[in-house]
Amino acid sequence: MTGEDAAMTAGTGARDEARQKVRDWLTGSTATHVLGAVTRMNLADAIGDGEADVDDLAKKYDIPVDRFSRFLGALLELGVCEQRASGGVALTELGSLLRPGQPDSLHDLVVLMSDEITQRSFAGLETCVRTGRASFEEAFGTSIFAYLAQKPELSTVYNAAMGALSAEVAEAVAEHYDFGPFATVTDVGGGNGTLLNAILRRNPHLDGILFDSAEGAAQSAETMRAAGLAERCAVVTGDFFRSIPDGADLYLLKSILHDWTDERATAILRRCREAMSARSRLLVIEKVLPDTTGRGVARDAGLADLTMMVIYSGRERRRAEFEWLCARAGLSVTNVVPLHRDGFAVIEAVPTGPAEAV
Repeated sequence: MTGEDAAMTAGTGARDEARQKVRDWLTGSTATHVLGAVTRMNLADAIGDGEADVDDLAKKYDIPVDRFSRFLGALLELGVCEQRASGGVALTELGSLLRPGQPDSLHDLVVLMSDEITQRSFAGLETCVRTGRASFEEAFGTSIFAYLAQKPELSTVYNAAMGALSAEVAEAVAEHYDFGPFATVTDVGGGNGTLLNAILRRNPHLDGILFDSAEGAAQSAETMRAAGLAERCAVVTGDFFRSIPDGADLYLLKSILHDWTDERATAILRRCREAMSARSRLLVIEKVLPDTTGRGVARDAGLADLTMMVIYSGRERRRAEFEWLCARAGLSVTNVVPLHRDGFAVIEAVPTGPAEAV
């Protein structure tokens, strides 16, 4: 083979790989909907720990076995389950993640990502990019949080999904940050309590306050009770755009600011500053994009950043942007500790003066 032939062969191989990657992307939405159907049917639980008979499963769901088998074919291709020599099916390790109630379950996240609130939002992506208006608000006529407040069942799924996404980062925060100097910690927008749970378990000297909207905090009391932490954690509901409970030594904002525009994020930080004493500390726990010069784009978290824009009108940010937001709220960033978990870091800020007037 000549050098020219080898170059052409290599080029063809690279082109074929690129074409396959695009095809894989295009079938991604199909896979999302397949997994969504599995979770809504609770099919992973129906298969269970052992082997399940296909005819029995079809009968359980009152679906003709031929049609049900075609559905199972997609699950086999995706690796959700495997077929045994007997003809029955069993869950794979991947499939077991779709069972609800497991410590590392992704069941609620799959439900959320396959639900119309996500799918319809991304269907309006081009308009969102052109206009800057969140696709969710265009599709549903309100913000996602106002929408969830009217949908308690979906709100429960949302809170659980956010908790599942936070679990590893929460453990990393609890492990790598020194909570020794503090006595009371308030988790602002604490959701179902995943972060505060991890911190209180590792730091028995701490008492906690979980602060969120009524719908956001709806599952937090049960989270704390199940962990044996109910006596050390108070649940307070309210609106963090209006006021935040004062008197804590340490305040937490985990994956809150990226949901909002700069103006709204600054407002949240201002409320935190108002609640803080001169000795209080604030920890902002977010993805921190790599610093770039000029018009650098958010390549390292591009899809996450796009999700923030499409659904929340928010954004992922760089260190300099967090420093700017904090300065506007009368806070100064003193340290940024990378957690080596999906780009997350702990941004520590202290009071420096009153918030800027707007």
